[in-house]
Amino acid sequence: MSKSLLNPDTPIKVSSTLDKSVGKKHLIDDNPETCWTSQQGLPQYVQLGFPELVVPETLYLTFQGGFVGTRCAVKVPASTDTGNGWQTLTYIFPEDINRRQEFSLKTESSVADISAGIDRLRLEFEESSDFFGRITLYDMKLHGTTVR
Repeated sequence: MSKSLLNPDTPIKVSSTLDKSVGKKHLIDDNPETCWTSQQGLPQYVQLGFPELVVPETLYLTFQGGFVGTRCAVKVPASTDTGNGWQTLTYIFPEDINRRQEFSLKTESSVADISAGIDRLRLEFEESSDFFGRITLYDMKLHGTTVR
């Protein structure tokens, strides 16, 4: 059964933060008044870590209109011995709107098989609705299953 894969202890890395008032901790704090805002320039990314292997199924994102990552590569660890590389699982294309958007991560990708579980997930925003490439994300939720 699908459940939330994020909690207050989820390790998060981001490419940049505009200032401390809009830091990465606000991505998963369930507070509609707080957000993460990147500095200008593309690409920008949000990277999540998991204490156990997970199979992500559905991603929920709430952006600020005008600062939306309109083309996003969903990346998973590459199956290499180094463990440092990333491969694209799928692309999502958020609309330039304020309300929550839902994206299925279930894919027939022949490049990335995540059925055995992953320990990291990266959202790489390649395009933005903002001329300067800033991203403002108010909420992020990820549902899926843990691998036993």
